[in-house]
Amino acid sequence: MLVALWCFATALAGGLVGLVLGNIRLPVIVAAASSPAAGAGANIGVSAVAALTAAATHIRAGRIDWRVFGWMAPPSVAGALLGGLLSGKVPGDILLGVIGVTLLVFGVDLLRPRREPMRRGREIRPGAAVVTGAAIGVLGGFVGLILGSLRIGALIRFVGGDTFRSVGTNVAVGFCLGVAGVFGHLPGGVDWTLLGVGAAASVPGALLGARLTGRLDERELLRAVGAVLLVAGTATLLQAFV
Repeated sequence: MLVALWCFATALAGGLVGLVLGNIRLPVIVAAASSPAAGAGANIGVSAVAALTAAATHIRAGRIDWRVFGWMAPPSVAGALLGGLLSGKVPGDILLGVIGVTLLVFGVDLLRPRREPMRRGREIRPGAAVVTGAAIGVLGGFVGLILGSLRIGALIRFVGGDTFRSVGTNVAVGFCLGVAGVFGHLPGGVDWTLLGVGAAASVPGALLGARLTGRLDERELLRAVGAVLLVAGTATLLQAFV
């Protein structure tokens, strides 16, 4: 019951801002799992289901930029596979610390007061989509997370385009990484019971959160993303050093 409630809450918050918040969900899933490895596999599976659910709502609302998705998804998956192969070469705690600090920087930046919201229809940078997708994929492969919280900051700040479409595009790319992550965890085992419980609770939360996205104006959405990034960054630093 506690796992289900936590998964619903994280999916609700994540669906609102285009995230799945796997790093916040992970400690609860692992604590309830039959083993840490099986819990990690279940957590990635729940992330994939939550991302797919939110993405479906964003697709119907027209909030996914398919050009950016096409540029970012393939290098993200390739980077995640490479990161998984190279995991263990660099201490994971150091990488998590770097990711946590980066999330805090993104969050503070998005929460800074602005006279005007970000200009809609900014020029999209395909090169930035490919480079940031690959880099975040590698980092995610190293630490076992799909890192949507890091990718949404990159989409808004570096890739360009519409803020609302960045939210939808992020969960669509996250779904691809989540599926790849589940296959990657099959040899080590997956706690299928927890995956089922977490997925069932995440679906209504992600649906509700994604629907609420369209009710925010751009300033409110950016503030919401910034606040969630601060929480995610703090959780990542705690995971790294505590």
